Amino acid sequence: MRERLQHYIDGKWVDSEGGARREVINPATEEACAVISVGTAADVDKAVKAARRAFKTFSQTTKEERLDLLNRIVAEYKKRGADLAVAMAEEMGAPVSFAGTAQVGAGIGGFMSTIAALKDFDFMEDGPGFKVAYEPIGVVGMITPWNWPLNQIALKVAPALAAGNTMVLKPSEECPTNAAIFAEILDAAGVPPGVFNLVQGDGPTTGNAISSHPDIEMVSFTGSTRAGIAVAIAAAPTVKRVHQELGGKSPNLVLPDADFATQLAPVAMGPLVNTGQSCISPTKVLVAKDREEEAVAFYRNMYSHTPVGDPMAEGNHLGPLVNKAQYDKVRELIQSAIDEGAKLETGGTDLPAGVNRGYYVQPTVFSGVTPDMRIANEEIFGPVATIMAYDNLEQGIELANATEYGLSAAITGDPAKAAPVAAKLRAGMVAINNWGPTPGAPFGGYKQSGNGREGGLAGLKDFMEMKSISGLPA
Repeated sequence: MRERLQHYIDGKWVDSEGGARREVINPATEEACAVISVGTAADVDKAVKAARRAFKTFSQTTKEERLDLLNRIVAEYKKRGADLAVAMAEEMGAPVSFAGTAQVGAGIGGFMSTIAALKDFDFMEDGPGFKVAYEPIGVVGMITPWNWPLNQIALKVAPALAAGNTMVLKPSEECPTNAAIFAEILDAAGVPPGVFNLVQGDGPTTGNAISSHPDIEMVSFTGSTRAGIAVAIAAAPTVKRVHQELGGKSPNLVLPDADFATQLAPVAMGPLVNTGQSCISPTKVLVAKDREEEAVAFYRNMYSHTPVGDPMAEGNHLGPLVNKAQYDKVRELIQSAIDEGAKLETGGTDLPAGVNRGYYVQPTVFSGVTPDMRIANEEIFGPVATIMAYDNLEQGIELANATEYGLSAAITGDPAKAAPVAAKLRAGMVAINNWGPTPGAPFGGYKQSGNGREGGLAGLKDFMEMKSISGLPA
């Protein structure tokens, strides 16, 4: 069992000040595979003090110096790809082949999109009679999730470094080892002491200490809407900037004349990728009533032929859900759909064939889903697709927007016909004949899906202060 009992503070690995031990459970075996120390308020305070000291000098570095640092990080990151993949496979269940490509690659993508934005960024803009300066915010607290761990770490750390900030990161306690390796990568790349600090821990203890700390100027959080509300409440007394990417309930609005053979497969794969544990997973499938049976057959065939297996084995299969709480939640939602009268087309609550332990869920498809059902409204976070029929396209758009979330939406069909539909969808991201955004495009949502954006230029600006300067000499 791996021991990651120390935090990375001020360029050194240090013992926790009173932090309790917490075991990390392998979701495939239900056995402990690692142990961390839960960071205390004293640990966080030590990290913040180090970040504040480092800010005095790091905030004054040039764009060229920061670009060089980011490129060194990418080079060191690529050396540790295999280590990162194994850690994620063991701790959060992403199959090692998928972890080594998509998961590791997503982290690299976050750095590359920031590097591209920084190269062309002007920290001083001219206005009519004034100038606008973009400056670092200060110390940024970061709280990241377990589902795409490196992606979310990179989408915060990269722009924070590019902007000249210093930071304290608390990764998910469900998969902490990849973050510890990430700290080793930054150390090897020569990130100055105190610029990046890692404090392992949980939300109620460590995360709350970060959100409420008076010397942290910004907190960037990715996770559930419920937890995001708690972060915002903790941050409110110090009026720090709160930057959030929260839950989603993404529709796949299938246009009436969509070509299923060429256009539907990339979108239908969305709820399967990462075992459905993606905030932008298009689980809410909306199809014209006269094509409902065709869509049901398409999804049923795809999902029933998707294998499930050991995340440590190479191959194109799904792994387990991250933990027992997530496993119980997804199975409860599947059972609720059965109880409320939806038709189970494939999958269900039982373990997949050949599996006798682990938090595995069968790829599942429901038809006959109605808007009042729990599974039509709650974020599933598992390999489940629910199919609903609409009478006309306007009703389909209404059903797509009938959610408290607004993170993303997918449209399946002719891109030219999808364009006017995209304008009517209340979501921060719309993907046509796909389910994920283009790398570097702004990532974030409307309504209860959060505020602020990550990735590329938009993400870079969100980690900066804006200062107007008037009265300068001509």
